[in-house]
Amino acid sequence: MDPGQSAVLPTVREALRTLSSSEDGDCILSTLGSLKRYLGGAESPAPPGEQEEFARRHFSDVLRCLVGRLSPGWLELLPDGQLEDLWASFFLEGPADQAFLVLMESIEGAPFLPQNYFPLLGEEIVRVLQALVDSLRGGWDCSVSFLSQVLGKACVHGRQKEILGVLVPRLTALTRANCLWQRVCWRLVECVPDRAMEALLTGLVEAALGPEVLSRLLGNLVMKSKKAQFVMTRKILFLQYRYSTPMLQSLLGYLAMDSQRRPLLIQVLKELLETWGSSSAIRHASLPQQCYVSKAVLICLAHLGEAELRDSREGEWAVRAPCPTLDLQSCGLPAPLALPPADSSLCALQYEEDELSRELLALAAPPPAADSPSEEHGLPVVCSWVTGRPTGLCCFLSDDELVPYDMSGDRELKSGKTPAYVRDCVEALTSSEDWERWEAALRALEGLIIRSPAAAREVSVELAKVLLHLEEKTSVVGFEGLRQRALVAVVVTDPQPLVLRQRMDILDVLTLAAQELSRPGRLPKTPQCGSPSPASQPSSTQASAWRAVVEERIRSKTRRFTQGSARRGPDASPNEFNLVAGYFFFPLIRHFDRPLVTFDLLGEDQLVLGRLVHTLGALMYLAVNTTVAVAMGKALLEFVWTLRFHGDAYVRRGLLSAVSSILLSVPAERLLADLPDELLEAQPWLADVAEQDPDEDCRVLAVKALLLLEKLKGTLLPLSSS
Repeated sequence: MDPGQSAVLPTVREALRTLSSSEDGDCILSTLGSLKRYLGGAESPAPPGEQEEFARRHFSDVLRCLVGRLSPGWLELLPDGQLEDLWASFFLEGPADQAFLVLMESIEGAPFLPQNYFPLLGEEIVRVLQALVDSLRGGWDCSVSFLSQVLGKACVHGRQKEILGVLVPRLTALTRANCLWQRVCWRLVECVPDRAMEALLTGLVEAALGPEVLSRLLGNLVMKSKKAQFVMTRKILFLQYRYSTPMLQSLLGYLAMDSQRRPLLIQVLKELLETWGSSSAIRHASLPQQCYVSKAVLICLAHLGEAELRDSREGEWAVRAPCPTLDLQSCGLPAPLALPPADSSLCALQYEEDELSRELLALAAPPPAADSPSEEHGLPVVCSWVTGRPTGLCCFLSDDELVPYDMSGDRELKSGKTPAYVRDCVEALTSSEDWERWEAALRALEGLIIRSPAAAREVSVELAKVLLHLEEKTSVVGFEGLRQRALVAVVVTDPQPLVLRQRMDILDVLTLAAQELSRPGRLPKTPQCGSPSPASQPSSTQASAWRAVVEERIRSKTRRFTQGSARRGPDASPNEFNLVAGYFFFPLIRHFDRPLVTFDLLGEDQLVLGRLVHTLGALMYLAVNTTVAVAMGKALLEFVWTLRFHGDAYVRRGLLSAVSSILLSVPAERLLADLPDELLEAQPWLADVAEQDPDEDCRVLAVKALLLLEKLKGTLLPLSSS
């Protein structure tokens, strides 16, 4: 090691020893000057090697020593701020990173943590208040506004517990027998800004040990400050319920301790009883909230005399509505027991006594004699009617003996108007917040579509999407049936390909719509005759009368040996499904083996595949005698042949049903002419399924398909031989 570098360590050790213990300003100045050589800013700087060693190994220790010695008295050891300037130069001229870290360590030290800083701040406030009281005794005028602002600022930032935990015990002892200290405390609290008043008062109520302490610290603050009155008589009692029972006793006892504040206590009691008896509060407020109000009522009653209550009552006190649970009854019933009865003949209230009710009744006990402002207010309210009560539920709270109204013939009144157009139904189902109108639109939609097919075609795609995505929101009876019938009516009215996402509903709707289109005599039209004019009504009536008489005479004199059917069968009509069968069938069977990102028929979506196969079979069966039946049968047979070994029994049952539909719908001669190879391959497969398939339904369907195939061959063989 270089001898020049080894000399740095002894020099630094000696300097740190001197700085830590010396109170001689000149000695400290000389020591700091010797260390300043290693920073490079002195007139005779140290060699670069020593500067590097000092910066790397010793600079942080020197800074920590300087921070530890920093105090007003230490800086005043030299005049004109010489020591302060030299102290600051070490932080400004040395390595910036080390200076920053040392300063951060000092700031984060124990004295600057909130749990330590605010108690120290409280101690300093007490010290300043002591100096202020001494100045007042000496005849000086003083102001506490700055202290009030500091105290309010600390409370606003949520540090009431730390700062008041020091202030309240000290001020409690200082104000016990000293009126001057009491007046200083009152002034200190009065000068707190309004924005900090709530935080300060809640902290004082929590920290004060009893109403006497609170009265000495606050005085008549609630009579001088509207903000303080609102916090003490409204917010703590009605808008919050997190405070403990001792806090309520301190607050309400504070209001009761002075004759100027007692009217506020009576007003608070009236408002508490109004809340206590409110049916809305009983239904919607939680059990802790109602217990909180009951406790406040009982504490108020304990501080008021019977004479005060009788003089201040106007009519009767609030009547508590029936409670839905026994817990709420136990929470609310002790309060009226502490009220003086208006009539001596009032029967005693009865309720089940439990731990909660005993705790509440204990709050109605009279406070100590020292708390009472005077004897003129009368005895406490807890009188003889509180004791000696029987147990059991209160009779007037029970409604078991009431006779219910007969509502069997009542009908629900509908305020919503039934929509008259299809577009109105679409609007009601998509954007209406009136649930009665929403339900009326859903119920009327099917009839409107059938009566106005042209209007339905204009919005068919939008309406189908709305119905497919429609969710049951109001527990409508028969919701699924109403929605499905409306979907069927939409597709029947406008049977064009719809790009829809609800696949299962699509398949059901397509099947039902195809069935409706293929039904003979669909939607018969009732002939409408024009109404006769008023002038022709008498002659028409006369003609009908004599014609009826003649027909009756002929019927009575005519002898009939057989009575034929007078009713005509349905008129023959073309199969409307013939025109749109291809639109229903081929889009479904196309691209079935092409997986999508969220949909794979040949993979995990086999339930939809099974429904698709059954739907294709139903469409094939309904396409009987249509021109497109042969093409549909050929495509469906290829589809069946591709999936014939599928592992799901539901899918295999659909495939076998589809084969039967092909054999029933496609003409026999066209089957043998266009699909001979497919039928020859299908026969051994059907025979194998009928013998070896594990599913019984599949075996039965395979046997039926084989019988149809044999019947088909038997029908065509005589024709070919002839």
